[in-house]
Amino acid sequence: MRRLIWVHRLIPIVVGLAMLSGCSPVIPTSELPQVALGEPSFYPTVEANTRAPILPGNRVELLQNGEEFFPAMLTAIREARSTVTLVQYVFEKGTISDEFSSALAERCRAGLGVDVLLDGAGSLFIPGEYVDRMRRAGCRVAFFRPLRPWQIRRLNYRTHRRILVIDGRVAFTGGFGISEEWAGDGRQPRRWRETAVRVEGPAVRDLQGSFAQDWREATGVVLGGPTYFPPLEPVGTVAAQVVSSSPLGGSFEAYTLFLLAITAARRSIEITNPYFVPDKTMYASILGALRRGVRVRVLVPSVIDHPWVREASRREFGPLLRAGVGIYEYLPARLHSKTVTIDGVWATVGSTNFDNRSFALNEEVNVTIYDRGFARRLEQAFEQDLQSARAVTYEEWKHRGLLTRVREIVTLPIRSQI
Repeated sequence: MRRLIWVHRLIPIVVGLAMLSGCSPVIPTSELPQVALGEPSFYPTVEANTRAPILPGNRVELLQNGEEFFPAMLTAIREARSTVTLVQYVFEKGTISDEFSSALAERCRAGLGVDVLLDGAGSLFIPGEYVDRMRRAGCRVAFFRPLRPWQIRRLNYRTHRRILVIDGRVAFTGGFGISEEWAGDGRQPRRWRETAVRVEGPAVRDLQGSFAQDWREATGVVLGGPTYFPPLEPVGTVAAQVVSSSPLGGSFEAYTLFLLAITAARRSIEITNPYFVPDKTMYASILGALRRGVRVRVLVPSVIDHPWVREASRREFGPLLRAGVGIYEYLPARLHSKTVTIDGVWATVGSTNFDNRSFALNEEVNVTIYDRGFARRLEQAFEQDLQSARAVTYEEWKHRGLLTRVREIVTLPIRSQI
């Protein structure tokens, strides 16, 4: 689109000013309740502190990599009967993006209500032909917080959410973008290893609500009625919780969710995340879990799209490795999955990274699943990924080179923006 030409030239200036416009840490947490998973008070503790109900009666399907979630999402769009809503951080040129824009446009021509919300920064370079195709077909396409130099502070707060909802009854979420980089089996160089979920049941209402929250801000339109929010009967046996975080509005629910879950662990914590830069409170919670005898393992990328984030992350590996945390680097592809399993009964999948940008800057959403069967499947996926990973040792970390140490120090002034 022509409007992007001048924006492209301003990006380095605008982004730099946005990052310098202020650091936004999460609200300090000095004390956490010592409530273990499985205790009667754990559910109400989490619900109260994340402002998100735990809803029974859901069906949740684990989808691994683009080869599984892209066909499932495209099929769901093509079978939609009333509404389709999509919020996405990344929407780039490519075969899969062309398929998505065509499928959405076809549903619009069929008379459905289709609302597409794209982040103003993450989807900045979406080809104009995709937007035009959808709009000509009758789709409503909007951009969340478009890049505007006169709104510098606001530019640093993005919607990082990735949600697709069909007829208000079926939803998908995870860390995926609409891009060729997410295609395939998660084992190819320059492609992403990703995890998503397909959700049916009462929890879909809250995923739709998370979309509606961003849509209202971007367009001023309040979504409602049975085509967006139909009655949802139980369809399965899984209890699920949708935790939406909106830091610009003073909401840090994702951060609180992770802290409470780590503090509640009694057996195991398995974290997969591409941007693992926890703050001091999160580090203390992880070290506290180790002192309770909890096994903690963390899977991170060996290669990443933002190398400075990798340096910021590795700078803090030493104390964790020395304390007994197992840290592994995924080798075949660029790891982008954002999952946690705890004690084999609690699991979460979503868009939230283990860094300040997700916890204190971006709009995020995670689905937390309270189900042994689902947690077991996610644990199995974790074990499979470890077979294609290398362990990071404390000795290796301690003897890293001078250039690496210098790069780590350089990241310190921008750590709150990572």
